[in-house]
Amino acid sequence: MSAYAVVFAFVIVGVGFAAVTLLAAKLLRPSRPDPRKDSTYECGIPAVGSTEVKLNIRFHSFALLFVIFDVEILYVYPWAVTARGGGLLPLIEMGAFLGILFLGLAFAWRKGALSWE
Repeated sequence: MSAYAVVFAFVIVGVGFAAVTLLAAKLLRPSRPDPRKDSTYECGIPAVGSTEVKLNIRFHSFALLFVIFDVEILYVYPWAVTARGGGLLPLIEMGAFLGILFLGLAFAWRKGALSWE
């Protein structure tokens, strides 16, 4: 139980440090609201029209697919290091994991999420 107490203490200290730092910054910083300061700034040029940019959903889908396969590497590399002498079962488990990810990639490819046109 003492190992959990150390982890809990680190969490409490970390959250407390963040809370105290943010509170001190809020109390000590100057507050001078100004409409000119709160306006949209675009490289020194006054904003004309809406500053909202509409992006195609494909960019979002492509970014999510990149994150998914990037996180996959975070799982596969440590597995490869630790499962060297594990036999057939770890290999089957990793095959199932990669198979599910491959099915997701095939689904996204078929839906056209990877095309830029």
